[in-house]
Amino acid sequence: MTMVEHRMVEVNGVRLHIAEQGEGPLVVLLHGFPESWHSWHRQFGPLTEAGFRVVAPDQRGYGRSDRPADVESYTILHLVGDVVGLIRALGEERAYVVGHDWGAPVAWHTALLRPDLVLGVAGLSVPPPFRGTQPPLAAMEERFGGRFYWNYFARPGVADAEFGRDPRTALRKFFHWASGDAPGSGEDRQPLVDPGRGWLAAMPEPEVQPEWFTEEDLDVLADSFSEGFTGALNWYRNLDRNWELTAPWHGAVVTPPSLYVYGDRDLVPAFPGMPELIAKLPRLMPGLRREPVKLAGCGHWTQQERPQEVNEALVAFLRSCP
Repeated sequence: MTMVEHRMVEVNGVRLHIAEQGEGPLVVLLHGFPESWHSWHRQFGPLTEAGFRVVAPDQRGYGRSDRPADVESYTILHLVGDVVGLIRALGEERAYVVGHDWGAPVAWHTALLRPDLVLGVAGLSVPPPFRGTQPPLAAMEERFGGRFYWNYFARPGVADAEFGRDPRTALRKFFHWASGDAPGSGEDRQPLVDPGRGWLAAMPEPEVQPEWFTEEDLDVLADSFSEGFTGALNWYRNLDRNWELTAPWHGAVVTPPSLYVYGDRDLVPAFPGMPELIAKLPRLMPGLRREPVKLAGCGHWTQQERPQEVNEALVAFLRSCP
């Protein structure tokens, strides 16, 4: 079996670092916040052995990829454009698209906006997009008095400074807090931030690293944020702009074959309105191949916490697509 190889690809005026392995139909793996291509390292082998060509980019603003200075360069249309451009740059006409956390909305929107390019789409943690009636930052500002983490991340320079002071410690605490190993459940861990203290102050220091997130994994991840968190946080600063830009697709649904996987201890599926949406997905999603897959004891870092179960679900789903 070939090794994972790394190179740079120019897409839409930005240079993206990609990791790739294997031959066969293309599968694009899209990471979330605060991650990198490395969050998929346990998926490369199984997907390659199943007969697929696997490519995981550092998305714009992350890792070794370019970090445009303009905040407005991180809208959902730019991010989908990167996926579309990447498929073309890799010499393919169509691909399977899989995303986790922020990568999931990018994957879902790629399928929503360009279904002609998507053989199948899978989202981990974050369910498919159904555009609300008001801008999301404004809605959460009103609901939680500005304490919801989206609003905290959207403030220029604030979370950038907090996470950037000691990236390795910030990442270690954040990954433990949102994992299935942390005490409490998703329902009682709404991500609210005390603006006076910041977010990390409320997160306990884990006594030991979990088996699924080793010191080596932490080293690789911390290194990918050596130039800071601003590019990654700029994604959150476009949430209301994305709501405006996606108005033409209000009420539209994802039509390609699809799969949704989440952990029962993940805080994201417990966000306001999410449980009700997940319950309705089989009726709302014409391409959903099976009931949403709920992983017992799994927190937010789906493919890292439960690699074997996620790999089995992905391989079965990809093989089921025409």
